[in-house]
Amino acid sequence: MNLSTALPTFVITLREGVEAALVVGIVLAFLKKAKQSRLNFWVYAGVAVGIFVSALIGVLFTWLIKILGSINPQYTSVVEPILEGVFSILAILMLSWMLIWMTKQARFMKAQVEVAVTEALTQNSNAGWGVFTLVLVAVIREGFETVLFVAANFQQGLLPSLGAISGLGIAATIGVLLFKWGVKINIRQFFQVMGILLVLIVAGLVVSALQSFDEATANLALSSRSSENLCFYYEHFTKVHSCILGPMVWNTAKILPDEHFPGIILRSLFGYRDKLYIVQAVGYLGFLLSIGGLYFRSIMGGKTPSQKRFPLAQK
Repeated sequence: MNLSTALPTFVITLREGVEAALVVGIVLAFLKKAKQSRLNFWVYAGVAVGIFVSALIGVLFTWLIKILGSINPQYTSVVEPILEGVFSILAILMLSWMLIWMTKQARFMKAQVEVAVTEALTQNSNAGWGVFTLVLVAVIREGFETVLFVAANFQQGLLPSLGAISGLGIAATIGVLLFKWGVKINIRQFFQVMGILLVLIVAGLVVSALQSFDEATANLALSSRSSENLCFYYEHFTKVHSCILGPMVWNTAKILPDEHFPGIILRSLFGYRDKLYIVQAVGYLGFLLSIGGLYFRSIMGGKTPSQKRFPLAQK
Protein backbone atom coordinates (compact mmCIF):
# COMPACT_ATOMS: atom_id res chain seq x y z
CA MET A 1 0.00 0.00 0.00
CA ASN A 2 1.50 3.29 -1.16
CA LEU A 3 0.51 5.73 1.58
CA SER A 4 2.61 8.49 0.03
CA THR A 5 -0.17 9.19 -2.49
CA ALA A 6 -2.30 10.40 0.43
CA LEU A 7 0.19 13.09 1.48
CA PRO A 8 -0.64 15.80 -1.11
CA THR A 9 -4.40 15.64 -0.49
CA PHE A 10 -3.73 15.56 3.26
CA VAL A 11 -1.77 18.83 3.03
CA ILE A 12 -4.34 20.48 0.75
CA THR A 13 -7.35 19.42 2.84
CA LEU A 14 -5.59 20.43 6.06
CA ARG A 15 -4.95 23.90 4.68
CA GLU A 16 -8.41 24.30 3.14
CA GLY A 17 -10.09 22.72 6.15
CA VAL A 18 -8.44 25.10 8.61
CA GLU A 19 -9.61 28.02 6.48
CA ALA A 20 -13.18 26.70 6.53
CA ALA A 21 -12.87 26.05 10.30
CA LEU A 22 -11.84 29.69 10.80
CA VAL A 23 -15.00 30.87 9.02
CA VAL A 24 -17.16 28.51 11.09
CA GLY A 25 -15.45 29.61 14.31
CA ILE A 26 -15.89 33.29 13.51
CA VAL A 27 -19.60 32.73 12.79
CA LEU A 28 -20.13 30.80 16.07
CA ALA A 29 -18.21 33.40 18.09
CA PHE A 30 -20.17 36.25 16.53
CA LEU A 31 -23.52 34.51 17.12
CA LYS A 32 -22.57 33.98 20.75
CA LYS A 33 -21.66 37.64 21.16
CA ALA A 34 -24.92 38.70 19.47
CA LYS A 35 -26.84 36.32 21.78
CA GLN A 36 -28.09 34.38 18.78
CA SER A 37 -26.69 30.97 19.73
CA ARG A 38 -30.05 29.48 18.78
CA LEU A 39 -28.77 29.67 15.20
CA ASN A 40 -25.80 27.39 15.90
CA PHE A 41 -27.80 24.48 14.46
CA TRP A 42 -27.77 26.21 11.06
CA VAL A 43 -23.98 26.55 11.25
CA TYR A 44 -23.47 22.83 11.92
CA ALA A 45 -26.02 21.97 9.24
CA GLY A 46 -24.09 24.10 6.73
CA VAL A 47 -20.87 22.26 7.61
CA ALA A 48 -22.49 18.81 7.26
CA VAL A 49 -24.22 19.59 3.98
CA GLY A 50 -21.08 21.26 2.60
CA ILE A 51 -18.96 18.17 3.32
CA PHE A 52 -21.66 15.92 1.79
CA VAL A 53 -21.92 18.04 -1.38
CA SER A 54 -18.12 18.15 -1.78
CA ALA A 55 -17.92 14.36 -1.46
CA LEU A 56 -20.81 13.98 -3.91
CA ILE A 57 -19.02 16.19 -6.45
CA GLY A 58 -15.94 13.97 -6.07
CA VAL A 59 -17.99 10.81 -6.69
CA LEU A 60 -19.64 12.38 -9.75
CA PHE A 61 -16.27 13.43 -11.17
CA THR A 62 -14.90 9.91 -10.72
CA TRP A 63 -18.01 8.44 -12.33
CA LEU A 64 -17.77 10.89 -15.24
CA ILE A 65 -14.14 9.97 -15.85
CA LYS A 66 -14.94 6.25 -15.92
CA ILE A 67 -17.95 6.73 -18.20
CA LEU A 68 -16.05 8.86 -20.69
CA GLY A 69 -13.14 6.44 -20.63
CA SER A 70 -15.38 3.44 -21.39
CA ILE A 71 -17.43 5.00 -24.23
CA ASN A 72 -14.88 3.80 -26.78
CA PRO A 73 -12.61 1.13 -25.22
CA GLN A 74 -10.18 1.51 -28.12
CA TYR A 75 -9.31 5.00 -26.94
CA THR A 76 -9.51 4.45 -23.16
CA SER A 77 -5.72 4.75 -22.92
CA VAL A 78 -6.05 8.16 -24.60
CA VAL A 79 -9.17 9.53 -22.89
CA GLU A 80 -8.15 8.75 -19.29
CA PRO A 81 -4.79 10.58 -19.35
CA ILE A 82 -6.40 13.53 -21.18
CA LEU A 83 -9.07 13.80 -18.47
CA GLU A 84 -6.40 13.47 -15.80
CA GLY A 85 -4.47 16.28 -17.46
CA VAL A 86 -7.56 18.50 -17.78
CA PHE A 87 -8.49 18.06 -14.10
CA SER A 88 -4.86 18.76 -13.20
CA ILE A 89 -4.99 22.06 -15.10
CA LEU A 90 -8.24 23.00 -13.35
CA ALA A 91 -6.74 22.11 -9.97
CA ILE A 92 -3.61 24.15 -10.76
CA LEU A 93 -5.73 27.20 -11.66
CA MET A 94 -7.99 26.91 -8.58
CA LEU A 95 -5.18 26.29 -6.09
CA SER A 96 -3.00 29.03 -7.58
CA TRP A 97 -5.86 31.52 -7.35
CA MET A 98 -6.53 30.46 -3.76
CA LEU A 99 -2.87 30.89 -2.79
CA ILE A 100 -2.57 34.42 -4.15
CA TRP A 101 -6.05 35.80 -3.47
CA MET A 102 -6.55 34.35 0.00
CA THR A 103 -3.11 35.49 1.16
CA LYS A 104 -4.10 39.07 0.34
CA GLN A 105 -7.60 38.73 1.82
CA ALA A 106 -6.78 36.73 4.98
CA ARG A 107 -6.29 39.81 7.17
CA PHE A 108 -9.84 40.94 6.32
CA MET A 109 -11.49 37.54 6.80
CA LYS A 110 -12.87 38.20 10.27
CA ALA A 111 -14.42 41.54 9.32
CA GLN A 112 -15.90 40.17 6.08
CA VAL A 113 -17.48 37.16 7.79
CA GLU A 114 -18.94 39.30 10.59
CA VAL A 115 -20.47 41.70 8.05
CA ALA A 116 -22.05 38.75 6.22
CA VAL A 117 -23.47 37.33 9.47
CA THR A 118 -24.81 40.75 10.46
CA GLU A 119 -26.63 41.02 7.14
CA ALA A 120 -28.09 37.53 7.64
CA LEU A 121 -29.33 38.43 11.13
CA THR A 122 -31.17 41.50 9.82
CA GLN A 123 -33.41 39.17 7.85
CA ASN A 124 -35.33 38.00 10.90
CA SER A 125 -37.45 35.28 9.29
CA ASN A 126 -34.60 33.96 7.12
CA ALA A 127 -31.65 34.49 9.49
CA GLY A 128 -31.10 30.75 9.86
CA TRP A 129 -31.01 30.19 6.12
CA GLY A 130 -28.66 33.14 5.70
CA VAL A 131 -26.17 31.71 8.21
CA PHE A 132 -26.58 28.24 6.68
CA THR A 133 -25.84 29.54 3.17
CA LEU A 134 -22.78 31.48 4.34
CA VAL A 135 -21.22 28.41 5.99
CA LEU A 136 -22.29 26.08 3.15
CA VAL A 137 -20.59 28.21 0.50
CA ALA A 138 -17.41 28.49 2.61
CA VAL A 139 -17.17 24.70 3.06
CA ILE A 140 -17.99 23.85 -0.57
CA ARG A 141 -15.49 26.43 -1.85
CA GLU A 142 -12.68 24.78 0.09
CA GLY A 143 -13.93 21.26 -0.63
CA PHE A 144 -14.17 21.81 -4.38
CA GLU A 145 -10.47 22.60 -4.68
CA THR A 146 -9.62 19.34 -2.92
CA VAL A 147 -12.08 17.41 -5.09
CA LEU A 148 -10.40 18.74 -8.24
CA PHE A 149 -7.01 17.64 -6.94
CA VAL A 150 -8.30 14.14 -6.10
CA ALA A 151 -9.96 13.91 -9.52
CA ALA A 152 -6.65 14.82 -11.16
CA ASN A 153 -5.11 11.79 -9.41
CA PHE A 154 -8.04 9.40 -9.79
CA GLN A 155 -5.85 6.52 -11.03
CA GLN A 156 -4.19 6.34 -7.61
CA GLY A 157 -7.29 4.79 -6.04
CA LEU A 158 -8.85 5.60 -2.67
CA LEU A 159 -5.68 6.66 -0.84
CA PRO A 160 -5.89 10.34 -1.91
CA SER A 161 -9.44 10.35 -0.49
CA LEU A 162 -8.19 8.90 2.79
CA GLY A 163 -5.56 11.63 2.93
CA ALA A 164 -8.30 14.20 2.41
CA ILE A 165 -10.39 12.75 5.25
CA SER A 166 -7.38 12.76 7.59
CA GLY A 167 -6.58 16.38 6.74
CA LEU A 168 -10.20 17.34 7.34
CA GLY A 169 -10.17 15.64 10.75
CA ILE A 170 -7.04 17.49 11.90
CA ALA A 171 -8.42 20.78 10.54
CA ALA A 172 -11.56 20.25 12.63
CA THR A 173 -9.37 19.55 15.67
CA ILE A 174 -7.48 22.81 15.11
CA GLY A 175 -10.81 24.64 14.90
CA VAL A 176 -11.90 23.19 18.24
CA LEU A 177 -8.55 24.08 19.84
CA LEU A 178 -8.90 27.67 18.64
CA PHE A 179 -12.49 28.44 19.46
CA LYS A 180 -13.59 25.94 22.10
CA TRP A 181 -10.49 25.67 24.24
CA GLY A 182 -8.92 29.04 23.43
CA VAL A 183 -5.54 27.54 22.50
CA LYS A 184 -3.23 30.13 20.91
CA ILE A 185 -1.97 29.04 17.51
CA ASN A 186 0.01 31.24 15.14
CA ILE A 187 -2.43 30.94 12.25
CA ARG A 188 -0.48 33.31 10.03
CA GLN A 189 2.65 31.17 10.35
CA PHE A 190 0.60 28.00 9.80
CA PHE A 191 -0.83 29.33 6.53
CA GLN A 192 2.59 30.48 5.36
CA VAL A 193 4.10 27.00 5.88
CA MET A 194 1.08 25.33 4.25
CA GLY A 195 1.29 27.83 1.41
CA ILE A 196 4.94 27.00 0.70
CA LEU A 197 4.09 23.28 0.65
CA LEU A 198 1.16 23.97 -1.68
CA VAL A 199 3.35 25.94 -4.09
CA LEU A 200 5.66 22.92 -4.37
CA ILE A 201 2.76 20.44 -4.62
CA VAL A 202 1.04 22.43 -7.37
CA ALA A 203 4.35 22.84 -9.22
CA GLY A 204 4.58 19.04 -9.11
CA LEU A 205 1.04 18.89 -10.48
CA VAL A 206 2.26 20.89 -13.49
CA VAL A 207 4.81 18.13 -14.16
CA SER A 208 2.11 15.46 -13.79
CA ALA A 209 -0.31 17.30 -16.10
CA LEU A 210 2.30 17.58 -18.83
CA GLN A 211 3.14 13.89 -18.46
CA SER A 212 -0.57 12.99 -18.78
CA PHE A 213 -0.89 14.93 -22.04
CA ASP A 214 2.33 13.34 -23.30
CA GLU A 215 1.01 9.87 -22.44
CA ALA A 216 -2.32 10.57 -24.18
CA THR A 217 -0.57 11.84 -27.32
CA ALA A 218 1.82 8.88 -27.41
CA ASN A 219 -1.06 6.40 -27.00
CA LEU A 220 -3.03 8.14 -29.74
CA ALA A 221 0.02 8.02 -31.99
CA LEU A 222 0.36 4.28 -31.42
CA SER A 223 -3.33 3.60 -32.04
CA SER A 224 -3.37 5.68 -35.22
CA ARG A 225 0.14 4.63 -36.32
CA SER A 226 1.08 8.21 -37.05
CA SER A 227 3.66 8.91 -34.37
CA GLU A 228 5.81 11.02 -36.72
CA ASN A 229 2.90 13.42 -37.19
CA LEU A 230 1.65 13.56 -33.58
CA CYS A 231 4.91 13.39 -31.63
CA PHE A 232 7.04 16.52 -31.82
CA TYR A 233 10.23 14.69 -30.87
CA TYR A 234 10.89 11.60 -32.93
CA GLU A 235 13.92 9.39 -33.36
CA HIS A 236 15.73 11.67 -35.80
CA PHE A 237 15.79 14.42 -33.12
CA THR A 238 17.26 12.50 -30.17
CA LYS A 239 17.71 8.91 -29.06
CA VAL A 240 16.10 9.48 -25.65
CA HIS A 241 12.88 11.44 -25.98
CA SER A 242 9.23 11.69 -25.07
CA CYS A 243 6.37 12.29 -27.48
CA ILE A 244 5.78 16.02 -26.92
CA LEU A 245 7.97 16.88 -23.91
CA GLY A 246 11.28 17.13 -25.74
CA PRO A 247 14.63 15.56 -24.79
CA MET A 248 15.35 14.19 -21.34
CA VAL A 249 16.91 16.58 -18.83
CA TRP A 250 17.98 13.93 -16.34
CA ASN A 251 17.65 10.26 -15.53
CA THR A 252 18.13 9.42 -11.86
CA ALA A 253 16.24 6.11 -11.96
CA LYS A 254 19.27 4.17 -10.70
CA ILE A 255 20.16 6.69 -7.99
CA LEU A 256 16.76 7.84 -6.67
CA PRO A 257 13.87 5.94 -8.32
CA ASP A 258 10.49 7.63 -7.94
CA GLU A 259 8.72 4.32 -7.27
CA HIS A 260 10.65 3.58 -4.06
CA PHE A 261 11.29 5.42 -0.78
CA PRO A 262 12.35 8.21 -0.45
CA GLY A 263 11.80 9.08 -4.13
CA ILE A 264 8.14 8.15 -3.92
CA ILE A 265 7.62 10.72 -1.16
CA LEU A 266 9.34 13.40 -3.24
CA ARG A 267 7.18 12.40 -6.22
CA SER A 268 3.91 12.59 -4.26
CA LEU A 269 4.64 15.90 -2.54
CA PHE A 270 6.86 17.83 -4.93
CA GLY A 271 6.39 16.25 -8.36
CA TYR A 272 9.86 14.68 -8.48
CA ARG A 273 10.45 12.40 -11.48
CA ASP A 274 13.47 10.17 -11.99
CA LYS A 275 13.01 10.87 -15.73
CA LEU A 276 12.37 14.54 -16.43
CA TYR A 277 11.98 16.13 -19.85
CA ILE A 278 12.74 19.68 -20.91
CA VAL A 279 9.14 20.88 -21.27
CA GLN A 280 8.36 19.57 -17.76
CA ALA A 281 11.44 21.30 -16.33
CA VAL A 282 10.48 24.59 -18.00
CA GLY A 283 6.88 24.25 -16.74
CA TYR A 284 8.02 23.49 -13.19
CA LEU A 285 10.47 26.38 -13.01
CA GLY A 286 8.01 28.70 -14.77
CA PHE A 287 5.34 27.98 -12.15
CA LEU A 288 7.76 28.49 -9.26
CA LEU A 289 9.00 31.79 -10.69
CA SER A 290 5.53 33.14 -11.55
CA ILE A 291 2.93 31.89 -9.06
CA GLY A 292 5.55 31.01 -6.44
CA GLY A 293 7.14 34.43 -6.84
CA LEU A 294 3.79 36.21 -6.45
CA TYR A 295 3.00 34.15 -3.36
CA PHE A 296 6.34 34.87 -1.69
CA ARG A 297 6.00 38.58 -2.42
CA SER A 298 2.52 38.58 -0.88
CA ILE A 299 3.64 36.90 2.34
CA MET A 300 6.80 39.01 2.61
CA GLY A 301 4.63 42.12 2.94
CA GLY A 302 4.50 41.25 6.63
CA LYS A 303 2.56 42.54 9.58
CA THR A 304 3.40 44.28 12.81
CA PRO A 305 4.34 41.99 15.73
CA SER A 306 1.00 42.64 17.40
CA GLN A 307 -0.82 41.26 14.33
CA LYS A 308 1.05 38.01 14.07
CA ARG A 309 -1.50 36.02 16.04
CA PHE A 310 -4.81 35.75 14.28
CA PRO A 311 -7.28 37.17 16.84
CA LEU A 312 -10.24 35.05 15.84
CA ALA A 313 -11.49 33.71 19.15
CA GLN A 314 -11.86 37.12 20.66
CA LYS A 315 -13.04 40.52 19.57
